[in-house]
Order: sequence, then C-alpha cells, then structure tokens
Amino acid sequence: MSNVFVVDANRKPLTPVHPGRARLLLTQKKAAVFRRYPFTIILKTMLEHPEVHPLRLKIDPGSQTTGLALVNDATGEVVFAAELSHRGQAIKQAMDQRRAVRRNRRQRKTRYRKARFANRRRRKGWLSPSLISRMANIVTWVQRLRRIAPLTVISQELVRFDLQQMEHPEIRGLEYQQGTRAGYEVREYLLEKWKRACTYCSAQNVPLQVEHIQAKANGGTDRISNLCLACDSCNKAKGTQDIRVFLSRAPDLLVRILAQTKAPLKDAAAVNTMRWALYERLGTLGMPIECGSGGLTKFNRTVRELPKKHWLDAACVGKSTPQQVHLAGVVPLLIAATGHGSRQKCNVNEMGFPCSKPKGTKKVKGFQTGDIVRAVVTSGSKQGVYVGRVLVRASGSFDIRTNQDRVQGISYRFCAPVHRCDGYSYMKAAGHSSPV
Repeated sequence: MSNVFVVDANRKPLTPVHPGRARLLLTQKKAAVFRRYPFTIILKTMLEHPEVHPLRLKIDPGSQTTGLALVNDATGEVVFAAELSHRGQAIKQAMDQRRAVRRNRRQRKTRYRKARFANRRRRKGWLSPSLISRMANIVTWVQRLRRIAPLTVISQELVRFDLQQMEHPEIRGLEYQQGTRAGYEVREYLLEKWKRACTYCSAQNVPLQVEHIQAKANGGTDRISNLCLACDSCNKAKGTQDIRVFLSRAPDLLVRILAQTKAPLKDAAAVNTMRWALYERLGTLGMPIECGSGGLTKFNRTVRELPKKHWLDAACVGKSTPQQVHLAGVVPLLIAATGHGSRQKCNVNEMGFPCSKPKGTKKVKGFQTGDIVRAVVTSGSKQGVYVGRVLVRASGSFDIRTNQDRVQGISYRFCAPVHRCDGYSYMKAAGHSSPV
C-alpha cells in the first residue's frame, strides 16, 4: 500500500515511510496520528540529523478528475498517488438554478425596471466559478502535500494537445513531430473527442485506427476536423467511399458524426482555459515547475506499458519521468470535492418561494455535518461501535452514515471526532490499485 507521511515534532515534513514502519512507531508510542487523510504521523521526539529525500509532485489536471502522484526521481518510486474529483458541474447547475430563480423573481416584482445585466464587465483573466473551483482544489492539495512531504519541484501537464502540430502536420524539424512521439498528440485528441470508441459501430476496448472521414484519395486532408477513429472492420468496409454513401442506411448516425466533427471538446476546452491560470498560481508557491503535453504523457505511459488511469497519467507527466516507474503496492486515495455547504438561507420551490425553515446553526455540540466520527454506544438498542460521517441535529441526536448503513438517533455524548469536515470525501478502491 502507499507510504505513510511523517512530520517531526516541529511539524516539518520528513521522508514518507513504509506502513509497517509507521505501525511500529505507533505501537512503540514514538509517534501519534497527526492526520487521517492522507494518513500522517507525527514524531514525539526530535531527530538531530534526519535524512530527507526530495520528492516531485506530478499533476495531470482534468475537467472531472485530476491525477496526483508523488515520485522519487532518484529511485523512480511512486510514494503517494491520488485522484481528485471536482465538482465543477455541480457548481454550474447550482448557478443555473439560482439564475432562474432570480430572473423569475425580477419578472414578477420589478418588471418596470430597466435590465442591468449588460452593464457589467468582466476583468481581464476572468474565470467562471466552476473553473475557479477546479483550480482551487488542485492548489489546496498542493499546499496540503507540501506541509507533510518534502516537495522540491512540480511537474504539470500544461497543454493537453499541440494544436499547431495537429493543424499543420507537415511542419518539420521537431522531435515530437518526426521522432518517436509522432502522432501521439493527434491520437490523444481523437480518443477524447470520439469517447475511445469506433465512430461507426461504437465498439469499445478494441484496437482503433485513425480514419479519414473524406478519404485522401477523394481529396481529403490530414486536418483534425477530417479525422475520426474506426475499428479495423469498419475501416476496411468504408474504404474510399463517401461517408454519405457508406452511411446511407443510417441517416441518424450520419447526422451525429457530421455534427461531432465540428463540435468542440467541452471538457478539453475547460481544462485548457484553466491550465495557464493554474500554472501562474502554482508559480507563487516558489517551487520550480516542469511543463509537459498530453501527447508526451501518453507516450511515457505507453512505453512503460501502463493502463489508462488518472494517477498513472500523473506519474508519467513531463520529461523527468524515470525509465522505470515502481508502482508495487500503490493504492491511490480517491478524493472527491464536496464543498462546505450552501449560503442559501432556505430552500425554495420552482417559483422561487421559500418552502422550508431557515437553516440552523452549522455546528452542534462541537460537531458539524460531514465530520467523520467514532461512536461507542455502551447501552440501549443501538449498542455497538460506529464509524462514519455524521449528520447533526440541533437536538444533539445525530445520524451516522457508515459503509454498510445509516444509524439514527446516536447522542453526541457517544461521539468522538476522527477527521473534521474539510470539504472533501475520501475512499480507497481496489479497482484503482497498482497494476503490478
């Protein structure tokens, strides 16, 4: 499993240790639990001359999920890995709902007022709240890992696709265009655009070939808008036929493909908009930043025969990727952004009218909804030990959501905090573990 973070008595980060070593230190009372997620221990005594190995933090930003990996450049060992799920879509939906409620209210109450929505200007470098949320999540976790691990350098995937090389494939002279990485930028873009499936039959988990929608024999070009992905059988069946002839018996599919060729990549556009702002924010932390492209990341992952996963993509970001990446036993931490609640005073119906009581106090008896607690109930019908997230009530009778069930009516007197709510949920999934 992944290594355990260690800080000294002054809370300065040390080299992460094997879980067995951390368990021994806890058993011998030489250390105590400092943080649950990610699991960190703090030493009770000072070390005179600790040996600290510098680590590199690699980041693969994504629209829905961002991959994080801590790599030791000297040994090629992946010390820690995580997949950070963003809530950008939830933020967009919440803002759309708020906009609809406000417009409805203005239409009912202030129809006589002149519209003012066109009076506001956006400042230079403005980003939407959903993009700011994604960027803030990444910066938050870089700062958290920096406090518990000896980070010295950052590697970030800055550009997803090399648009110049895709629009002008005839350019000569650069290694990534004519060397061993030729075609990786285009193929990665096509895989994202066509959802990693055959354009014509929607087959997945099969070898896919780059297909010209208008065959080159009929005057087609190598521009990215004329390319798609097809399995071997569909590619041979189409040959040099015009796509309208080939799909004459499937008009709906023809319309969808022609529309998809001109459709932008929404997720890729969101990430490309955010990357430079993220790069500038990371630059304020005072650490050197190595930049790489999505095509280089895929090349590194393919050469090392690693499967497609977000945290493995992060481990392969940049030219600094070791020739041998050691992944034995690494289990990534699955982090999901949940937010810190809503500032809305009470719920409203579809017409914008209040339909519930105003929200109560956020904390009750020192606990708030989302805290991970351990409840030891010594008597009554609910006698037992429960560990999970708590749902607080003003009466002091809480609900606890465990991995198996939801237990109701647990008094705050039986609860002890394990991990305070910090805007994220945590989980470890066996399906995301190391392939070796």
